[in-house]
Amino acid sequence: MVQKSKSAAPISAPLGKPLKRSFFDRSVHEVAPDLIGATFLVNGVGGIIVEVEAYHHSEPAAHSFRGPTPRNRVMFGPAGFSYVYRSYGIHWCVNFVCEKEGSASAVLIRALEPTHGMALMRRRRGLHDARSLCSGPGKLCEALGITIAHSELPLDRPPIALHARTGKADIVSGQRIGITKAVDLPWRYGLKGSKFLSKPFMES
Repeated sequence: MVQKSKSAAPISAPLGKPLKRSFFDRSVHEVAPDLIGATFLVNGVGGIIVEVEAYHHSEPAAHSFRGPTPRNRVMFGPAGFSYVYRSYGIHWCVNFVCEKEGSASAVLIRALEPTHGMALMRRRRGLHDARSLCSGPGKLCEALGITIAHSELPLDRPPIALHARTGKADIVSGQRIGITKAVDLPWRYGLKGSKFLSKPFMES
């Protein structure tokens, strides 16, 4: 079932205040919906976050569920760092580490509305349609030039910049995508009505 926020006001265009690492030092279930409408830039290229998924160490879909490994070690560190991994050996995916050190929870960034560096994103993706540039975790990483070299980086220092949303957003939630475990958890969040989502939310 889709859950809606109380306000349906549109998101304002100007960049909001920079997000500090302390923003992520709280429950992943608070951080995830609060990221909808924030602007995510890498070397000045990126856009508005319109879709995310929350992953908590206590559920089997999280990479941290079975404990630390060389790949996921950053998830067990302090909040406010990036965790980048390769999905199916093909696409890079970027996550933001949340909660206290040792919690190993993170938010997967699933889709952006591209707003900054459009020409470069189009060259990287080899296409023109703005709706397809960042409508998926692998797509947005390619568009922003994110690779494993961007893993374990602080989220409040170059080359990464995050700016809070400057208005209120109408947020919907539903089940996460592309997983086979803990599929019933409604931990996917998105901007209602956005044409830049990786997949539409089912309206109830």
